[in-house]
Amino acid sequence: MRILLLEDSARLRELLCEAIRRVGWKIDAFATAQEGRLAAEGADYDLLLLDLGLPDEDGIDLLISLRGAKVQTPVLVLTARGAIDERIAGLDAGADDYLAKPFHNGELIARIRALMRRAPVTTMPTLEFANIQFDIASRRVTCADAEIALTPSEKDLLELLMRNGGKVVSKIKIEHAFSEYGDERSSNAVELTISRLRKKLERHRTGSSIETVRGVGYMIREERA
Repeated sequence: MRILLLEDSARLRELLCEAIRRVGWKIDAFATAQEGRLAAEGADYDLLLLDLGLPDEDGIDLLISLRGAKVQTPVLVLTARGAIDERIAGLDAGADDYLAKPFHNGELIARIRALMRRAPVTTMPTLEFANIQFDIASRRVTCADAEIALTPSEKDLLELLMRNGGKVVSKIKIEHAFSEYGDERSSNAVELTISRLRKKLERHRTGSSIETVRGVGYMIREERA
């Protein structure tokens, strides 16, 4: 899962990024509405964490404009504005949930999971391919009810391949999906992760395999009996 965070406090940005990465999710963080708008309109995110007190534009106005631009990404508002009328304004503007500061990181993570569980079907909160089940919110991967132990990078790769099951995913797209803003992943690192994931899927008899399409990328396919 990939999250977009808009928060003008550098220290809070750092703390939230640490908490979210600890769960195994990717996060891109920015301090201004302008940067956030460009990111939200230019990339696919599973969730937007939005502070309302941004330095260049009120978060409510940004939220209204994003919804007007048909950006349907679920939005969880994080703000010190905790009055009832302010909560109502945020929800009416298009927010899916509202968390007043200060809050505990554990509650934030729980609310994120809850939003993913009730997200539209098109976001596929649980992915299935061959004998593999991937719970997007909990990041748990199972085969025949037995958990498959994967590293965060291996889970990111498997999620991308399962979302495109039976289709080739280019190496460039994989490198981009693996990377957070400004932190590009090398081709060698991707190939190493592919190799490790391929062996684990074979070991757990998942009924699937990862195929290399020379000069293009990779695809996950179901094995024929």
